[in-house]
Amino acid sequence: MTSKQPNEATYIDELLADGTVYRRYSDGRQEWRSRTPGGEIQWHDDRGRSGTDVALSRKIVKRTHADGVVIYGRENGFGRTMWSDGVLTVNKSRFGGRLGAAITGIAGAALIGALVYPPDALTPDQEADLLASSGVPGGGSGGDGSSGDSYSDWGGDGDDGGDFG
Repeated sequence: MTSKQPNEATYIDELLADGTVYRRYSDGRQEWRSRTPGGEIQWHDDRGRSGTDVALSRKIVKRTHADGVVIYGRENGFGRTMWSDGVLTVNKSRFGGRLGAAITGIAGAALIGALVYPPDALTPDQEADLLASSGVPGGGSGGDGSSGDSYSDWGGDGDDGGDFG
């Protein structure tokens, strides 16, 4: 899916008092996200869709919709995540996302690097290999205190703001 320009959607996250996240997208979509004890993210949106996000590594996330459709995302730094369905999401909630959006708006990918696309598909063995070699405790369960380009981060200071948190 590297041949066409991605569709961009920005979003803003709000951490709610109950520990869940309310996400508002620039296209008007709203999403509610909560972390399971196993570290997966359960989500549902205002359009009747739902599913689960699982960090396969610090850079790759698997999104499984309730209807069985699977897409993969790859964190590209500065709160930018490229998805295998051709959507680029940009987190504007935190410093990293706002900085990434500003840099992208001013000088494009030349300053922050070209987008790296996620895989279109992975076999169960490839997913298992990513989980095993990721260094993310529990295969992406989080809680390792990391920050930056990590899908294991739920939020907090220094988080670059990838889509997983």
